[in-house]
Amino acid sequence: MKHPVRVLVVDDQAIVRDATRSLLEATRDFVAVGEAASGIEALTAVDELDPDLVLLDVRMPDMDGVEAAQRIRAAHSDTVVVLMSSDPRARPRASSEAFVQKERLKPALLRDLWARFAPSA
Repeated sequence: MKHPVRVLVVDDQAIVRDATRSLLEATRDFVAVGEAASGIEALTAVDELDPDLVLLDVRMPDMDGVEAAQRIRAAHSDTVVVLMSSDPRARPRASSEAFVQKERLKPALLRDLWARFAPSA
């Protein structure tokens, strides 16, 4: 595993960004390198911060997470993108990105997602 895994947290709700950042602080080998509150902000943040992993809300203003994920992966093919939502029905059918319910995101699941989707070293 690359140490530490650099994570960008993207969600339009500040309380979710705060909770996710706290989760990252409690998870060995993961560090939050930035936050964004919209899909457009996410694109800029990925370009500036070059994270290894983007935790990306599905439903956001100005650009939803699915479109943002597609653009991120097109420009940064080694960046792992995990789509998140509180609503399990929000899982995008056409997306090839990983998906997790926000409430289920815990250190063990975060490590499992990274092990499964991280690019080979």
